[in-house]
Formats: sequence, structure tokens, C-alpha cells
Amino acid sequence: MDITHADSTPLTLAVVVASNREGRFAPVVADWFRTRVAERADFTLEVVDLADVALPTALSHHPDATARAELAKVSPVLAAADAFVVLTPEYNHSFPAPLKSLIDWHYTEWQAKPVGFVSYGGISGGLRAVEQLRQVFAEMHAVTVRDTVSFHNAHGHFDEDGRHKDPTGPDAAAKTMLDQLAWWAHALRDAKSVRPYGA
Repeated sequence: MDITHADSTPLTLAVVVASNREGRFAPVVADWFRTRVAERADFTLEVVDLADVALPTALSHHPDATARAELAKVSPVLAAADAFVVLTPEYNHSFPAPLKSLIDWHYTEWQAKPVGFVSYGGISGGLRAVEQLRQVFAEMHAVTVRDTVSFHNAHGHFDEDGRHKDPTGPDAAAKTMLDQLAWWAHALRDAKSVRPYGA
């Protein structure tokens, strides 16, 4: 492929906010991350907040009207995305059930696309959840990028206005992860324009 003719239009990045718990800390971390993405010209941002979606846990090849309505909120966004960032807490050494439901209700939407992670939690910073998600997304034929953004004891890192108290390290981590995500997203988008995945 002639790389001079590669698609240079901005990548569509879908950020999945995985927590739907009452009193969740996710919006603070999500707002911080959105400002990092907004500084870049190579991404346009879409947000899938699982607090706004109620996918049934029982999967079906023929979803009922309720399931179809909930899927209509998220499936087109996932399908249109060139890349994903999953923003997840760690619950009981794993990731939230609504996230597993979202993943399981979809398949081709994830295929041959890169996935990055922003995690938060206690002392582990959500990294145990991320390592489990890498296995799940491998089964979806997605590509997870190596570097992550992780906040251990996350509440202590942000002030009452949601600003990170010492942003140098997290900002650098976000840039590294987004750079990797952009490389993979461009490479995979260009490759799929020549040969559809699975062909």
C-alpha cells in the first residue's frame, strides 16, 4: 500500500465509561481524560457511558424490544469507532458487570480495532481489571495497546473541582497511550481499506 495515500482524517475514538454504580468516581476520571483527548487533532471523541445504558445480562440472538432499544444507544457508536478507550474501575479484582455485558452483546464492532485502558481503584489502580480485559478483547479480535493510564487510590489524586493535583505523570501516560492507540488505529484502518478483516 502506498502510505502517501493513507487516510489522514481524524480517528473516531469511543471512550467507554464502565462504572454505573451510584456515587461512582468515574465522571471525575472521564472528565480529566476527555480534556487530554481534546488537546489532540487526530481524534474525535464519542462517549459511551454505561450509567446511561441498561443492557440485559442474558444474551440472545433475537433481542426483545427493550434490548434493541438499549443496543441502539451504543451499537452504532461502537461500529463507527476506529479505536476505543475503556475507562474502568476495579471491582473485586475484576471489571464491572455492565462492561462485560456491553462486550458480549457485540462482536464485529470490536474486530481489528485497538483498545486502550484508563483504570482506577485502590492500591492496584485497577490494573487487575485491565489484565483480565486484555484476554477478553483478544477473543473479540481486538488489539490492546501496551501502555495504560492508571490511578491508584484515585480519590486522593484529584481536588474538589476534579483537577488532578500533580498532572505531569498522568498527562505523560495519557499521551503515550493515545500515541500508541493512534498508530494502531491508523494502521488497522488503512489495512482494512485494502483487505477487509478476515478476508
